[in-house]
Amino acid sequence: MSSLSRELVFLILQFLDEEKFKETVHKLEQESGFFFNMKYFEDEVQNGNWDDVEKYLSGFTKVDDNRYSMKIFFEIRKQKYLEALDKHDRSKAVEILVKDLKVFASFNEELFKEITQLLTLENFRENEQLSKYGDTKSARAIMLVELKKLIEANPLFRDKLQFPNLKNSRLRTLINQSLNWQHQLCKNPRPNPDIKTLFVDHSCGQPNGARAPSPANNPLLGPLPKAGGFPPLGAHGPFQPTPGPVPTPLAGWMSNPPAVSHPSVSGSAIGLGGPSIPAALKHPRTPPTNPSLDFPSGDSDHMSKRTRTMGINEEVNLPINVMPVSFPGHGSHTQAFNAPDDLPKTVARTLNQGSSPMSMDFHPIQQTLLLVGTNVGDIGLWEVGSRDKLVLRNFKVWDLSACSMPMQAALVKDPGVSVNRVIWSPDGSLFGVAYSRHIVQIYSYHGGDDVRQHLEIDAHVGGVNDLAFSHPNKQLCVITCGDDKTIKVWDAATGARQYTFEGHDAPVYSVCPHYKENIQFIFSTALDGKIKAWLYDNMGSRVDYEAPGRWCTTMAYSADGTRLFSCGTSKDGESHIVEWNESEGAVKRTYLGFRKRSLGVVQFDTTKNRFLAAGDDFSIKYWDMDSTQLLMSVDADGGLPASPRIRFNKDGALLAVSSNENGIKILANSDGLRLLRTFENLSYDAASRTPEAAKPAINTISAAAAAATSGGLAERVASVGSISGVNGDTRNMTDVKPRINEESNDKSKIWKLTEISESSQCRSLKLPENMRVTKISRLIYTNSGNAILALASNAIHLLWKWQRNERNSSGKATAGISPQLWQPSSGILMTNDVADMNPEESVSCFALSKNDSYVMSASGGKISLFNMMTFKTMTTFMAPPPAATFLAFHPQDNNIIAIGMDDSTIQIYNVRVDEVKSKLKGHSKKITGLAFSHVLNVLVSSGADSQICVWSSDGWEKQKAKYLQLPPGRTTAAQSDTRVQFHHDQIHFLVVHETQLAIYETSKLECVKQWVQRESSAPISHATFSCDSQLVYACFADATVCVFTASHLRLRCRINPSVYLSPSVLSNLNVHPMVIAAHPQEPNQFALGLSDGVVHVFEPLESEGKWGVPPPAENGSTSNVAASSPVGGSGSEQGQR
Repeated sequence: MSSLSRELVFLILQFLDEEKFKETVHKLEQESGFFFNMKYFEDEVQNGNWDDVEKYLSGFTKVDDNRYSMKIFFEIRKQKYLEALDKHDRSKAVEILVKDLKVFASFNEELFKEITQLLTLENFRENEQLSKYGDTKSARAIMLVELKKLIEANPLFRDKLQFPNLKNSRLRTLINQSLNWQHQLCKNPRPNPDIKTLFVDHSCGQPNGARAPSPANNPLLGPLPKAGGFPPLGAHGPFQPTPGPVPTPLAGWMSNPPAVSHPSVSGSAIGLGGPSIPAALKHPRTPPTNPSLDFPSGDSDHMSKRTRTMGINEEVNLPINVMPVSFPGHGSHTQAFNAPDDLPKTVARTLNQGSSPMSMDFHPIQQTLLLVGTNVGDIGLWEVGSRDKLVLRNFKVWDLSACSMPMQAALVKDPGVSVNRVIWSPDGSLFGVAYSRHIVQIYSYHGGDDVRQHLEIDAHVGGVNDLAFSHPNKQLCVITCGDDKTIKVWDAATGARQYTFEGHDAPVYSVCPHYKENIQFIFSTALDGKIKAWLYDNMGSRVDYEAPGRWCTTMAYSADGTRLFSCGTSKDGESHIVEWNESEGAVKRTYLGFRKRSLGVVQFDTTKNRFLAAGDDFSIKYWDMDSTQLLMSVDADGGLPASPRIRFNKDGALLAVSSNENGIKILANSDGLRLLRTFENLSYDAASRTPEAAKPAINTISAAAAAATSGGLAERVASVGSISGVNGDTRNMTDVKPRINEESNDKSKIWKLTEISESSQCRSLKLPENMRVTKISRLIYTNSGNAILALASNAIHLLWKWQRNERNSSGKATAGISPQLWQPSSGILMTNDVADMNPEESVSCFALSKNDSYVMSASGGKISLFNMMTFKTMTTFMAPPPAATFLAFHPQDNNIIAIGMDDSTIQIYNVRVDEVKSKLKGHSKKITGLAFSHVLNVLVSSGADSQICVWSSDGWEKQKAKYLQLPPGRTTAAQSDTRVQFHHDQIHFLVVHETQLAIYETSKLECVKQWVQRESSAPISHATFSCDSQLVYACFADATVCVFTASHLRLRCRINPSVYLSPSVLSNLNVHPMVIAAHPQEPNQFALGLSDGVVHVFEPLESEGKWGVPPPAENGSTSNVAASSPVGGSGSEQGQR
């Protein structure tokens, strides 16, 4: 039937509904199969009109059409059967069993036997799984919830659940317009024509006066009838727009991905029930193994011969009246290789996106956060640890008027859009989506489910085939390529086009930006097999390679950026992964093990500078980068398409793999399983207790803080941010691992502070010493988390590196293995310029670059820039006076440095041009702390004058200033340092002073939390947030270390000096921590730098997993407290300190 004929049916349906021909309306709905009226269906189910229900369904689907349809019919017939049993109508029940339910026996004979056995029971509720079956009305209502989910997920219903948005009486309007037009064509039109029939064209009689004006605005059929019309029939719930087929010039390699989007529902196998039960009763199921449903390819013999089975495509919430049912899956075809333990190969999660995943990318910082783009233009954001789908956005053009006419015409002709690529920006604050139609959309991410529209770019004519982020000229840019044979570079902040690269003779398939030393460039590949390279100069292509396979090729570097690989599939299905010799433009190594003819374009990824992975032959294949032979193959328990899409998370512990039935499988290694296990503990704890009613909480420092007010629910990493450290490091968090949830704040339990007084109560490690060092002034972990850098008071830097080995497979810093005090082969030390003054009396400061490649440092003299690999001094600048006292890199531009001075000024310095861009004046004493927020675009400064200032990082004007409120009657040293560090949310910041810890809200510069040290106790020497901002670690001048819960600054654990200081050292009252640093990925690890030149690393016992138990929040809430009203200042925390 043509589209116009189809639309005519909708007009007739609207007319019949307006004229109250109710039975005829539903008959036409069923016979045409164009519109499924969910409201009518619900009414018939609630009324138990089972014959009418099945008859209506028959117009849209049959029992054996697909697994969704089968479960829909099973649920209805099962309910009919149970109702007959409940009425003790055994003969009716037997009839239903034989006529209606026996068809399902061929799929699960055991289930059919169990259903049959219900006949032998006096009351079927004696069956344990049906014990909570209520009355008929409630059972039907519960079933309806599940039926609606199944119908919405069923691809056969996808474009039939929403009635077109028509104006009332549209058919009458069209007839009126036709009659008016006919009347205007009359040779002798009458003023008031008499319309007596629609069966023939209208014509006025013989002339009887002057020509009358056209009654164009006169409705010839009388007034339009009542409002309301047909649309309410489809207004029972929100449905997604109807997508069309995936339009893409690359369709030949896409194995015909389905054009429908399936909402994520419990697509479970048939059982004795449908709706959900509490999470405690969840049963993980075998994933579906039916590749023929979603990925029929041109060469589908292998796929179609597989047994068609029924299964469950994700972990399912089983209903209260369910009997768990298992269905057989395919046998594994995993090759029997001995796989390295650090490869993810265990299926840890199975998710259902609702439509076929086309591209996936893990967040660079929150490593369990997965971004997904699908074949119908949907964007999904998953927290794979907890299996929560945080965000689902359907494709929509944000501003159609701003789009080019070719794009508007293309969307009108065929609105179907597919996602070709999703990718996070390097710091995870943005993500980009490249669509198969013209546009790129850039979203900003603010943690949790907070996703906001940032930029929409009409980038290419035709499809946008790939997208990447890069930092040419230290400015974040978006790179796109498309069917119009061009590569374009756009400003990520404004969307302005900066470069257009032309030179390919075929559509450009992929881009790969990279840099070597100081040279920034882009590799691009086209469908004719050409690989070109471009500099950011509009001077044309610099290289011209031929890709193996000469068709769809992608390129990627190893994680350390030293090795270049490409993966491609030819039109004939021949796939290749090769390593390139960049200097010669030649293939260095070709990897073996692909299927002779790949069914689709093979996707690949790299991890850990060691492994390659590709999706091929219904499996994931792994190679060691240094060996051409296939290392192993994993089928992920079956159910994968011929060429699954794959993506590693940053540390290689997790691998996302697309699967059939719109699924995603998360494979994990041992580290990944531990990471995910923290979320399982979270879910279990949350499900096993009743949350208290949350009391009002003004202080919403983080999602975790808010959650803590409700029965101690789990703390979650909620936001992406740059940590501006109190040690002078401004860096992006990498790989922060989620914290295990806090225990319930059960008022019936007596909370007790965790005291650690013996070394056996925690894990601590004294790092190898350098005898030339007398005092540690600054301390920081490298961003990679595998080393610690210290600056001593005598201007010498120390670097401890942990090695990757059998005992430490991750190579990360740990208290369990001693690192190496590292020096380059030259034997030189990184030593700061000290001018003519005694370095012991000067202020030390340093800041580490985001990629750990260089450190900027000062110890009273010139500022030095050191190469972290060679320890060589790259340059020195800014000779005193004044001397630098604090350094912080601008979060968006490593060439811009904020330098706090001992003359109370802050200089904004551009390293590249050796120029001071701005000088900020507002403090009266030396600068002791600086921290940037890239979310608020501000710089916060603190000084020895106990003043806090907020400056705009756009124009560098001062926005607010406030003096730290000192406790009454307290005086501090003349040069008492005040440090600042931003919270993970980039909105609040920590203030550290010898008298107190405080949390401030930046925009209003208000103190929302404060902890004050007792006057008689030792002053605070330093403090810092944990990497996830859930804890605050503080050290004191008496060598005590305290751990606070950050959400309300209440003490939870105290580590006494006897834990890490020997008796002989303890007797020296001058030995105490000078500085404390938090691991960038392990929330429970920190390091201390002592006044005797020693560094210690601390972690809780593995059996504990965290530092103590959080105290119950005051009055059950984490309420806001003004700066003038200290929290804990006169409470138990002070007494315990």
